Amino acid sequence: MKFGVVIFPSKSLQDFANSYRKRYDPHYALIPPHLTLMSAFEATEEDAAQFAEKLQQTARNNHPFILKTSKISSFYPVNNVIYLKVEPVDELMNLHAEINKQWAEQKNEYAFVPHITIGQKLSNDEHSDVFGALRMTKFNHEEMVDRFHLLYQLENGSWTVYETFRLGKE
Repeated sequence: MKFGVVIFPSKSLQDFANSYRKRYDPHYALIPPHLTLMSAFEATEEDAAQFAEKLQQTARNNHPFILKTSKISSFYPVNNVIYLKVEPVDELMNLHAEINKQWAEQKNEYAFVPHITIGQKLSNDEHSDVFGALRMTKFNHEEMVDRFHLLYQLENGSWTVYETFRLGKE
């Protein structure tokens, strides 16, 4: 079974991201806009339950923080992903590091760059056109993040919440 750890932003930020995702992200129907804290990994349900206990402790050890998005950016030329750039504040970076330390055998394919994907799997020409039009978009948004989620993937490929963890709470 596949699991992952994410932050879901506020409805207003999700609505903004979805205004692009419905056109440019083939995963639009599978998962809401999110910031990935830990990429998808395989685990048994028993392993996931133990991991959830560790995540509960991680949540208690970390505090709510301000999530800031400042612009639209891209991972080109590594891949044709367009995203909302999330500022790498210390609280977010520490939360990511602590979560990933819990599942040490999980190796990340890429360095952690906090972001919310708005377009992916675009052809080179489509990426160039879309990113060219969006990169000048001024976008400043701030919101409080007070929770993160352990997700699991259903048989149809969509993702759903396994457990939610509130930061700084028992």
